[in-house]
Amino acid sequence: MSRTSRTTRTALLALPAAVLLALIPSTASAYPNPGRVTGSVITHDPTMIRTSSGQYLLYATGGGIANKTSSDRIAFSAGADAFGSRPSWWSNYSSVPEAWAPDISYHGGKYLLYYSVSKFGSNTSAIGLATSSTGQSGSWTDQGTVYTSSSSSDYNAIDPNLFVDGDGKWWLPFGSWWTGIKMIQINPSTGKQLSSNTTRYSLASRPTGTKAVEAPFIVKRGGYYYLFASYDTCCAGTSSTYKVKVGRATSITGPYYDKNGVSMMNNGGTPVLESHGSIIGPGGQSIMNDVDGDLIVYHYYDGNDNGTPKLGINLLNWSSGWPVAY
Repeated sequence: MSRTSRTTRTALLALPAAVLLALIPSTASAYPNPGRVTGSVITHDPTMIRTSSGQYLLYATGGGIANKTSSDRIAFSAGADAFGSRPSWWSNYSSVPEAWAPDISYHGGKYLLYYSVSKFGSNTSAIGLATSSTGQSGSWTDQGTVYTSSSSSDYNAIDPNLFVDGDGKWWLPFGSWWTGIKMIQINPSTGKQLSSNTTRYSLASRPTGTKAVEAPFIVKRGGYYYLFASYDTCCAGTSSTYKVKVGRATSITGPYYDKNGVSMMNNGGTPVLESHGSIIGPGGQSIMNDVDGDLIVYHYYDGNDNGTPKLGINLLNWSSGWPVAY
């Protein structure tokens, strides 16, 4: 079922878990449609946060990092880019240059925006970091590069996601194609790699067939770490085969397994969202905890609008121990 109104969502979440799960589609042909969003909805690789004032801030791929805002999570308005003037170092990694796949969070009294600079199909890439006291467009101070890759690397330094564990340790999963999803430990004081631990951990890979796994996002729920990732081909409009899968682990560094016990280092992953009807290639996801539960925020290609990339938002139910979108 798709999200229709805040009242409906609240009523659904109040239902007993067994009743709620009975309402949730269980087959690949019955994935939920995105909840209703209006206004400025063309987007790619969205990341979103709710400020203390109740405003939703969304950043996404494109330009100097595209921005949208909303007061109710339904009507979105386009804002100015995060950067009015793009950092000069971006041109070392992209001739455009523009930034991709940002990740916004709030820790230590400030907003952090990790992001990627690269060009399509290349792993000469960099992850950057900007900070802000408000999170608003134009307020960001760039902190330069966090991690890089080159044509000689077996990984791709894009698609970052900051995860802060309950013990105060900071981690940054990232990666796209090549040998898959990687992770480094972050120094909370600098937002950059912790000098006392320079290990590059491997979390997910597709050693046979396509190498297409990217866009990691980690959350911890009920004693497990859950690794979400986008699989298969992005960015081809109605021909896109993008989909979201998940695995879980008892340790942040893995190993992560899907519902069938298959390792994410060996093509594993339990489906969360896949193409259905006019909703094509959902992916580029982030997970956000809101007042009415966890959200999966993503883009999809609209089969009824020439494959235009649009914003998708659904709630997640965790009653089974695995995230189910509804």
